[in-house]
Amino acid sequence: MKNVALKNSIIWVVILCCTTYSWSQKKSDQLKAEQNNIEKKLSTTKSLLDKVKKGTASSLNELKLIENQVRDREQLVQNVDNQIRGAELTISSKGNQVKQLQEKVAQLKEQYRKLLLYAFKHRNRHGKMMYIFSSTNYFEAVKRANYLKRIADIQQKQFKLIKQSQHSIHKEISQIKTEKEKQESLLQTKIAEKENIIKDKQKKEQSLAKLKKDEAKLLAEMKEAERKKAELKRRIKQAIDKEIADAEAKAAKQQKKSDTKTAEKSSGSSGSTPKTPEKKTVVVTETKESLALGKSFESNRGKLPWPVLKGTITEGYGKNPHPTLANVYTNNNGIDIGAPKGAQVRAVFEGEVTSVLNIPGAGKVVIIKHGNYRTVYSNLQESFVSVGAKVSTKQAVGSLLPDDEGSLSTAHFEIHQVVDGAVNRINPTLWLAQ
Repeated sequence: MKNVALKNSIIWVVILCCTTYSWSQKKSDQLKAEQNNIEKKLSTTKSLLDKVKKGTASSLNELKLIENQVRDREQLVQNVDNQIRGAELTISSKGNQVKQLQEKVAQLKEQYRKLLLYAFKHRNRHGKMMYIFSSTNYFEAVKRANYLKRIADIQQKQFKLIKQSQHSIHKEISQIKTEKEKQESLLQTKIAEKENIIKDKQKKEQSLAKLKKDEAKLLAEMKEAERKKAELKRRIKQAIDKEIADAEAKAAKQQKKSDTKTAEKSSGSSGSTPKTPEKKTVVVTETKESLALGKSFESNRGKLPWPVLKGTITEGYGKNPHPTLANVYTNNNGIDIGAPKGAQVRAVFEGEVTSVLNIPGAGKVVIIKHGNYRTVYSNLQESFVSVGAKVSTKQAVGSLLPDDEGSLSTAHFEIHQVVDGAVNRINPTLWLAQ
């Protein structure tokens, strides 16, 4: 019984080792994927920053990109910290498991030694036969034969268990060595990123100092940008309201036509003068296809592709503090994404183009309908689509205007939801894949 319990204990230790390693490996893989994602962001930001730096004067774009770079590097250091802690926990856990296995192996070896000693003392073949033949009856002889067979089987199983446990120990020690090497590599990454953060912050301070020398100019630029935002907001609302009004008018026309036919049928059967149909409130309902598209769009929250292939968010949704002007805030109805100069803008989901607007000084705007959702793509130099066109996910809908510095472009992206004729703005950051 003691041997069976020991065997079961060994099996559970091995299972625990495998389970713990599998869980820690899964967590490690998630952190590694997150690290790769952050490093891709850093690569994109660095590429954009290199293009901005070709200009002689500091710009808000440069400052925003440096801020993004600092933030991403800090996230990377935090990610590496988590990976190091994970590696330390794995090493500690595996160290305990190796210790347990070594104790079990010591017990198995002691039991195996006793079995071998017993086998040596009873090694005479004729002695075994005499042990069986000296039985008082047939059943006792069978029991004695089975007993001897069991001892031989236990010896073999004990030997296999020792080998299995020793193999597990070697495997765990090898994994500990791998984790330690990984930990050392991560520590080097962390040290390098911390040094880069210090350099980035110094660059930010230098850029900020240059920009603050001309706050009057920055204030004027900000006011002009806010004016363009207000005009864009007005034109987008106007376009979506017109689309809703046109749909209501179409529905009202169809309703009137249906009511007239009903009245004519009624008068024809009764012979009386047809009554003027009563005015009804028209409720615009989405078609089955449109409803399905809206639900599909909604189910992809957090998974939508970015409207540009490569870019970094330079201004988030809602209220944002100005990068240089104290106590000055801007309000964004969507998000702004810094992208390579003249980059193409893509539809984030399949749908139908409902509006293509041209706003003087702010470029062109494309609005795409996805059921009861609308996505807005603005600051376009040219559009590749027209009203009524069906577009697919990631299809190019236009190209971006260059920024004032002429080295980058900025894509402005918004998401709206139409509910009972009312238009609600939504934070696009929550809908795009991270």
